[in-house]
Amino acid sequence: MLVTKELTKSFGGLVAVNRVNLCVREKRIVILIGPNGAGKTTLVNLCTGILRPDAGEVFFNGINITGWPTHRVYTVGLVRTFQIPQLFSSLTVLDNVISAIRSSYESPLKVLSKRFWEKEEEEHVREALRIIKDVGLDKYWDVPARELGAAHMKLLELARALASRAKMIILDEPIGGVDPAFAHEILNHTRKIRDEKGITFMIIEHRIDLVVPYADYAYCMANGKIIAEGAPKDVINNPEVMACYIGE
Repeated sequence: MLVTKELTKSFGGLVAVNRVNLCVREKRIVILIGPNGAGKTTLVNLCTGILRPDAGEVFFNGINITGWPTHRVYTVGLVRTFQIPQLFSSLTVLDNVISAIRSSYESPLKVLSKRFWEKEEEEHVREALRIIKDVGLDKYWDVPARELGAAHMKLLELARALASRAKMIILDEPIGGVDPAFAHEILNHTRKIRDEKGITFMIIEHRIDLVVPYADYAYCMANGKIIAEGAPKDVINNPEVMACYIGE
């Protein structure tokens, strides 16, 4: 689904992403680990159009998307979430999810006439409620986003990504700051969505002990480079990976 070839990005004299080659296969859960400052988020920003690479290429589902703006990347099905959920805080859970569903009636002229959008809006509500149930937020559908706890905000981020009809979702620290019990709930929902809907996931996460059991494949970055890849348990036991976290 996602391939990077020699992807490179510098900020002044700092090479944040250094000739990174990465491959995320369809219907897999891939984790990207590494210490703070390793270049993980910069890599994601390059793949999703927030940043433009200095060199290298990004391919998604066989399409070269190198340098595409974020809104264009979104249209082909590559979506990301953020470490700090980017929600409409005053809107309910339901309205947040509906806002992420693509509409065909965005023309200013069509909006003026109810007959152009009434049936589609009803279907959007039904679709949003299905998604909310899929992520375990059905009890909170009418609660304003600002009143949710940290774990439920993360689940709402996931729900909004699903509402965009993504083919692949990049989750940036989906369990950061979340109680371990709720962390497993988030990861269980992620795995269930992968199994039932065939959506591909890449997860950036620092809480390695929690996320490894859910992953099919792992990459580790350090100093802008991929230093290890393979089966998750092999990667976390790699001497070079252990050294970058806790020293020689």
